[in-house]
Amino acid sequence: MIESMGDARDRFSLNGTFLALILIGFFARLSYSMARTPVLALFARALGASSTAIGLVVGMSTVTGIFFKAPAGTLSDVYGRRAALLASVLVFGLMPFSYLLVHDYRLLVVIRFFHGFATAIYGPVAMAVIIDIAGDRKGQLIATYSSISILGGLIAAPLGGGLLQLLGGADPSPHVFRMVYLVVGCIGSVSLLLVLALWRRLPSRPSPEPPTLGEVMGKFRDDVVAVVTDVQVLLTSAMEGVQNLTVGALEAFLPVYITVTAGLSSFHAGVLWGIQLVVLVLIRPVMGRVSDVHGRKPLITAGMLLCVVSFILYPATTSFIALCGLTLVFGLGEAMVTSSTAAMVAEMSKARGHGTSMGVFGSLWDIGHAAGPIATGFLLSRLGYLPAFGIISAVLLVATIAFQIVVREPRRSRG
Repeated sequence: MIESMGDARDRFSLNGTFLALILIGFFARLSYSMARTPVLALFARALGASSTAIGLVVGMSTVTGIFFKAPAGTLSDVYGRRAALLASVLVFGLMPFSYLLVHDYRLLVVIRFFHGFATAIYGPVAMAVIIDIAGDRKGQLIATYSSISILGGLIAAPLGGGLLQLLGGADPSPHVFRMVYLVVGCIGSVSLLLVLALWRRLPSRPSPEPPTLGEVMGKFRDDVVAVVTDVQVLLTSAMEGVQNLTVGALEAFLPVYITVTAGLSSFHAGVLWGIQLVVLVLIRPVMGRVSDVHGRKPLITAGMLLCVVSFILYPATTSFIALCGLTLVFGLGEAMVTSSTAAMVAEMSKARGHGTSMGVFGSLWDIGHAAGPIATGFLLSRLGYLPAFGIISAVLLVATIAFQIVVREPRRSRG
């Protein structure tokens, strides 16, 4: 009976913490995604940015994560998750209001860099909390958390595109974009209020005495070395990073392709991105459970191949129905990859804390996400959509072959 009561308390604690992260993640993702897709690329274009500059604007927030996700994860290992979560939602809640000051796309690049601290801190810390409490349900809980938080992005894409269409028509002025970012800031502030309201449910520092700076630096060095010297971990982490080349490219240039080349509206662009997120929300938890039971490597490989095929076909059509079909296939491939990679990295990693391994994983994720729009913008300034998308697809295919040959799936306990 005592053991049963203890199990019940553990389950209540797990569910309470998990629910708190879901609520915070939903509103944070809603705000952050609405600031990005499809509004950001169209805002940069309205300010006179070229294809290369649009890619830089869209990719800049992800550059932040490349450098700061691993340190953020390590600091949360040492000082606890709660302080790191508070720091991230401060950025989610306050940074969107700075877009009201933008009159030149170059300032937009700077703001996007600082806005990137929100996900640079929150992403690895939230994942580390889930891995801390998940036990043998890592794939299922990570995929469920990701899918529910993506609901914010699902609402954000058509909401942002529809708001632009409603307020500014087919060619919104920069003033209309600033009105949209005012709404984004109000939504982001909800995540900050939720952290304060749910403060007691969030995990605090694991030990009463904070370590010295030397101890923190030593732990960071040891954990990063353990992660980056493990080829298996790096290649597995890189799979989601490489897959995010395509995600970043679509975030930046699908709205432009839809509104300029295909002759559709910003609302259509938002609906397409919403379709992809619907697939992630519905399929990723299922794929996470499948990977827990049957293995992660086959799902990652199959998902990458689906992304390759669908991505290269985007520039081959201007039909909205056909684009919806491609988006369904792409979303399925992304769900298969992202439901398995983080859990597989956690099982492989020899680092002493999940925060650092998730931080390095997130940094590689961000390299791909940032490189996608920047590289695609560079290619589009010299080539058309089809060859540019073809080159990105070839990179995915080569990475998938290397992953299939080199990486061995770790044994997992069944229980």
